[in-house]
Amino acid sequence: MSQNYKTIKYFHRKFVQEEQTPPEDVKEAFATFAEGGDTMSAAQLREFVDKVQCQPGYTVEECERIMETFLRSRRDETEDENNKNKKRGGDDANGNGNGGCCFSLEEFFQFLYFDEFNAPLSPEVHHDMDAPLSHYFINTGHNSYLTGNQLSSDCSEVPIIQALNKGVRVIELDIWPNSSKTDIDVVHGRTLTAPVSFYKCLVAIKDNAFVSSDYPVIITLEDHLTKDLQALAAEVTNEIFGDLLYYPPEDDMDEFPSPESLKGRILISTKPPPVDELRDPFRLKKDNRESERESTDEGPSPSPSPSPSPSISSDVEQQPYSEAEEALTPSNEINSGVIHYKRMITIHAGKPKGHVKDSLSVDGTVKRLSLSEMEIERASASYGDDLLSFTQRNILRVYPKGTRVNSSNFRPHIGWLYGAQMVAMNMQGYGKSLWHAQGMFRANGGSGYVKKPSLLMNKKDDDDQSNQFNPKTPYPTCRIMKVKIYMGTGWISDFSKTHFDTFSPPDFYIKVSIRGVQYDKGRHKTKVISDNWFPVWEEEFEIPLTVPKLALILIEAREYDKHEKDDFGGQTCFPVDEIRPGFRSVPLYDEKGNKYSHVKLLMRFQFQDV
Repeated sequence: MSQNYKTIKYFHRKFVQEEQTPPEDVKEAFATFAEGGDTMSAAQLREFVDKVQCQPGYTVEECERIMETFLRSRRDETEDENNKNKKRGGDDANGNGNGGCCFSLEEFFQFLYFDEFNAPLSPEVHHDMDAPLSHYFINTGHNSYLTGNQLSSDCSEVPIIQALNKGVRVIELDIWPNSSKTDIDVVHGRTLTAPVSFYKCLVAIKDNAFVSSDYPVIITLEDHLTKDLQALAAEVTNEIFGDLLYYPPEDDMDEFPSPESLKGRILISTKPPPVDELRDPFRLKKDNRESERESTDEGPSPSPSPSPSPSISSDVEQQPYSEAEEALTPSNEINSGVIHYKRMITIHAGKPKGHVKDSLSVDGTVKRLSLSEMEIERASASYGDDLLSFTQRNILRVYPKGTRVNSSNFRPHIGWLYGAQMVAMNMQGYGKSLWHAQGMFRANGGSGYVKKPSLLMNKKDDDDQSNQFNPKTPYPTCRIMKVKIYMGTGWISDFSKTHFDTFSPPDFYIKVSIRGVQYDKGRHKTKVISDNWFPVWEEEFEIPLTVPKLALILIEAREYDKHEKDDFGGQTCFPVDEIRPGFRSVPLYDEKGNKYSHVKLLMRFQFQDV
């Protein structure tokens, strides 16, 4: 094909764009498994999938169905491009009428671009999901209701919906009394952000919680409510979620439940109300006066509150529920609601009081601790072993520092390397830190839960310090990853003709970088292919890795610009340890993490243990 670009007024320049042809490696693979023939059968494809793609277990019949699906989709795409609405008569599934399902070299080459089968990551959930929640990295949002910056943007349920649809499993809501002190707003407190109704946010969560994943959604509440509004929050939460809401079997747990046992459930995590301020509504009336005084001391007069949930335990078992309910004063009704509020908290949360090290105790019941990015950097420098020990049973949440008013993000590895499960990202932002987080959670079928590697779960042994993982230790290289970038396609379909350059086709190159422990930080770049919408690089890089189980690979497409900053042409990221070897179709995403319809790279990944 050729393209004309306007240069000076009435003058045009023609650029010829050559069609991509199979690389030599693809030709060699085809010749090997087709045994020198002109076509590859389903049985021969099965051998290729087993030996080169390292995906054993497929039968010949399954490979035949895969071939039929691909050939049918390719034929449909061709017909769409040519605006053909009539069916091709007399053809079999591969569109060549030869009476059997097989691949020619060209069809085999195009099949490798078929990311429904040849994507770099498995689309299935394949990690063990029966371990406690503390054994997983969890896809976590920060201030999930904000549409933009942290100071003046609107609060809305829309970012919550978008986050859930992209696989986020932890939604953060800051809850405050509304202006009349009679209802609950979700708002970034003490800023100029415009509030959104708590009720709206909960409905959005209910309707979208399990669109992208069946695994549990955790709502972290930053609670700034009075007791009467805590009671209202309990009532509204129970009313909206119903049976979806998980109630822990006991207040204090020695171990968190597993993601598998919590499938289809919604959990609450927040700081429990102080127990010594609560009065059980089923106790004798002599406690009522004291409860009234406590309620009055809080300030606002009580609003209508929920009836006590039957699931709330009672110290006076012999008193029927109806009689106890009749005995309630308004103050006791509030306390009943607050007890209900406390009862629905599965993950008890808190922030460090005093020295952070003192909050990292591993004794007693499990809990969640929140640290800012600055606090965890200081803590990891001084007592990283304590962080690792804490996160083996407990949950650590890391959130952006307050000065990130533009909703930028920090490097998530500062938390992951020490086992922090909830590394909270501003999902409305963008940049490499967010790309890393999105890449991490493309693993394990996009479930939002990624099993931590066993090296983060090794117990500290006072007699053998070598048993404890240390992210700062210079471990020896244990694996070599070979990354070969053959070519790319799809930009001409997803971008306008003059998006990159006004007077010529784009000049693409690819950047590959590694992010993991401090010694796994390789950076590589291909040559620039000038004036071509269908660039071919055929370049290979060898990347040594010391801790591959904690490494991510970031792949960026850039368009070279001699006089300005290079243009963005797509990116993707995923965990090195999750990559399937072989020829892979690698789809690219925009700066926000939305997948392009057509842009993809043809690559090959190979691994060698050292």
